[in-house]
Amino acid sequence: MEFRIIKSPSKGTIDILMKRLGINVSNDLSCVGAIGLVQGRMIDMICAVDIAEKAVDVTVSDIKGSCPQNMIMIAIFGDTASVESAILEIKCNLKKEKAIC
Repeated sequence: MEFRIIKSPSKGTIDILMKRLGINVSNDLSCVGAIGLVQGRMIDMICAVDIAEKAVDVTVSDIKGSCPQNMIMIAIFGDTASVESAILEIKCNLKKEKAIC
């Protein structure tokens, strides 16, 4: 999985994400403090969404697009501390799963 955090996202960044979120999204992202981007296999992304939403108060959405490698991307929206905590929790849970194997 790949992880990135965008702190204080620009209007252009928010515009691009809004277009990729699809027509069913009604959230106003103009006041979002940070956006966490996570890309990986679908099975990992579904688990990552669950972990992030259970860990802290964030909103997670699928980012639409096509990738020849069948990678999926999710965006985690919230204040900077919450987004950072959500990403850390995802990473920690992945390490635990690998340690069990």
